Amino acid sequence: MPVLRSFFIALSHNRLLRRFSERSRLGVRLSSRFVAGMKIDDALRVAAAVNKQGIAVTLDSLGESVTTEAEAHAAAEIYHRLLDAIAAHMLDANISVKLTQMGLNLSPALAESIAESLARHAKAKGSFVRIDMEDSSLTQATLDIVRRLHAKPELRGAIGIVIQAYLYRSMADIEQLLSEHIRVRLCKGAYSEPAEVAYPRKTDVDANYTRLSELLLASPIYHGLATHDEAMIAAAKSFASRNAIDPSRFEFQMLFGVRRDVQRKLVREGYNVRVYLPFGKDWYPYFMRRLAERPANVLFLAKNFFRW
Repeated sequence: MPVLRSFFIALSHNRLLRRFSERSRLGVRLSSRFVAGMKIDDALRVAAAVNKQGIAVTLDSLGESVTTEAEAHAAAEIYHRLLDAIAAHMLDANISVKLTQMGLNLSPALAESIAESLARHAKAKGSFVRIDMEDSSLTQATLDIVRRLHAKPELRGAIGIVIQAYLYRSMADIEQLLSEHIRVRLCKGAYSEPAEVAYPRKTDVDANYTRLSELLLASPIYHGLATHDEAMIAAAKSFASRNAIDPSRFEFQMLFGVRRDVQRKLVREGYNVRVYLPFGKDWYPYFMRRLAERPANVLFLAKNFFRW
């Protein structure tokens, strides 16, 4: 399925299709499978419903690169409102933030300042900020910002990061992060990367994911294993069982609208599960990456389109 993956990744950059999709009723209808709605209230309502199933959530206000400092601060304000709402509604939730949305491509100092303000707010509310990982050109800058913020004693435990298993560098990155006691969300990776920096074959990505997940599970830090791959889930459960690692020490993470059956099964088995819950008007690139990641998502939409 590499051709299909490349096709949808290419579509994710198509500005005309994005403009049409995000403004059309048809596009919004299709996106509802993977996106919790357009507004904060939509996301909070869905988060509460997911919590009732015994599943935690990570709230993500969709959007990536901004073009002005004012846009970066406006994007951050949505997250500040989310942190207040999470506390007010006593939700089992935290937030996930992309640094390009906080102005990284404009000024790394701006993005770091905004991320710090969010981490301080999260700490005050007893919550947590996950800094999301983007394409490989931003990996080092993202790591540097997270490490600097986590090094501040008053922010320890309030900020974490995402590591992508398809990058060759990820083993070294995780070893460094573990030495600094930084929480990691491990995923396979959803961007199109050159073979110079990332494993091109799925089998190699899977093998690296397993190696990295075992490294995380063996650490005393609470991490998240983000995967819908039942083979990866089974491998993690087996490793935890063989090494007497209690299920309370880690969590499985999945995307809203993907493998709900597996989510419920894991909860019944006593594992912690968290759903990544995106919302917002800028949903098109995210939606296309979900289709690129898993061809079954395309088949699901095709089969269920006329039922909605």
